[in-house]
Amino acid sequence: MKVLITGAAGFIGSHLAQVLLARGDEVIGLDNLNDYYDVQLKKARLARLQTDAKFTWINLNLEDRPAIAELFARSHFDKVVNLAAQAGVRYSIENPHAYVDSNIVGFVNLLEGCRHNGVKHLVYASSSSVYGLNTTLPFSVHHNVDHPISLYAASKKANELMAHTYSHLFNLPTTGLRFFTVYGPWGRPDMALFKFTRAILAGVPIDVYNRGQMQRDFTYIDDIVEGVKRVLDTVPQPNLDWSGDHPDPSSGSAPYRLYNIGNNQPVELLRYIEILENALGKKATMNLLPMQAGDVVATYADVDDLQQAVDFKPATTTENGIARFVAWYKDYYHV
Repeated sequence: MKVLITGAAGFIGSHLAQVLLARGDEVIGLDNLNDYYDVQLKKARLARLQTDAKFTWINLNLEDRPAIAELFARSHFDKVVNLAAQAGVRYSIENPHAYVDSNIVGFVNLLEGCRHNGVKHLVYASSSSVYGLNTTLPFSVHHNVDHPISLYAASKKANELMAHTYSHLFNLPTTGLRFFTVYGPWGRPDMALFKFTRAILAGVPIDVYNRGQMQRDFTYIDDIVEGVKRVLDTVPQPNLDWSGDHPDPSSGSAPYRLYNIGNNQPVELLRYIEILENALGKKATMNLLPMQAGDVVATYADVDDLQQAVDFKPATTTENGIARFVAWYKDYYHV
């Protein structure tokens, strides 16, 4: 296939591109290399992809409407995976306009490109943050998610609504994937595991919010990518049992689906830190802080729908995943 991956220099995007290239797909990777975090890390991820002749990188902003329209018109993509977004719950409180530009304006430009150019399937990144104030665990795609508590979460919920509209109006097959705390080699420096590792090795205290009384459904990158690949290959069909009398948020009468991708095994934050300490062979000094605005106490993914649809359930243990990350980190940063 000829696949467009937006955010191809990102954490998930670069891993997915490698897997698709390895199986023979042609991959066009779009990324604007913004400076939200270390650009050199993004360039290093890209460099690994650029050794493959089937990979092409395009430096472009999603919100550049004419350029995106021209790219779609000339490229004739079979499928599209949208992993480009302004990420980060906490950053969205300080810089809301960045989220509207990339996550809303950029997404509608992608939808228009897919609509007008015969794209067979759009897969896009949503987030576990859409569950917001929901407290029923595990989080299910069949639950209502109308109470987000950050603009980042709201922008991801908006993506799901926009995708449904295009699936309904234009019969565009779309699948949204709600990712749960992805971690692993080549990860994002703004995420907890990366920050904790850097600080512990440097002998600097780590900030632990809600005094560590939190749970996260930490999901290893290889599991995420395997799930995305299988979903990409599974074009959604209309749910013939869907009814407006009892509307199920996870599907529709249009070719539209939502899935959680999580490890289905939430881990206490203090236990996560303990596993990291063991992998590093060094204890952390913890700065115990109150809960941050926009954050939630627990995430826990119900992945039954994903398992039923694509016969896959993440299975990498936290111990193995953290060990692989630490090995990569020490090699990459020569520590």
